Amino acid sequence: MAKVANAASAGIALRADMALVERARAREAGACRLLIKTYNQRLYRLARSIVRSDGEAEDVLQEAYMRAFTHLDGFRGDSALATWLSRIVINEALGRMRKRRRTAAVEAPESYGENRAGGASIIPFPLGSSEADPERTMAQRQILHLVERATDDLPDIYRTVFVARVIEGLSMEETAELLGIKPETVKTRLFRARRLVREQIEKEVGPVLMDAFPFAGRRCERLTKAVMLRLGFAD
Repeated sequence: MAKVANAASAGIALRADMALVERARAREAGACRLLIKTYNQRLYRLARSIVRSDGEAEDVLQEAYMRAFTHLDGFRGDSALATWLSRIVINEALGRMRKRRRTAAVEAPESYGENRAGGASIIPFPLGSSEADPERTMAQRQILHLVERATDDLPDIYRTVFVARVIEGLSMEETAELLGIKPETVKTRLFRARRLVREQIEKEVGPVLMDAFPFAGRRCERLTKAVMLRLGFAD
């Protein structure tokens, strides 16, 4: 029953993909905008997992979108639109990495060191409502920064698998199809990536935990006011 439901859901998704692509082929502005906004986050994270730079990941996306819109006739629905676009992004990102390595190989050692020195920026994970307490928001940012840094530090062959499976939530089969590897390879790489991320975070989590479960700011004021009112004290 579950397989039938999944197949039906996949069929509906494919028809929606094809309809969107047909509208985009017809140069319908709304369809092009919808396509971009629908897949921006996934594609950005995949690109960034390879190039490890916010700005370069955005450049990769722009080039990949241009390539995709130029070759929309090449989308036949053999795989999901998300997978088709992701492959274009990955190919563009890997191409840039190969070009970067070739360029680095002919540069002076000291120049190469300077180019490599730029640290990766923070991935813009959502932090929830802007109305959140400043203390909790700060704690969230610290934790996310640890995850981002640990992800950036993963070896190349593990990083994209980790981003696809853990951050984007793709299935084992979807990740294998996307990267052109066996599901067993995805499983092995994901296991090692999780272990490396966990080890990295455990090294640094102590200082962050000092700020965990914050109870200050508006939360503190709210509770204080409620107790004072119950005790019979006016505002």
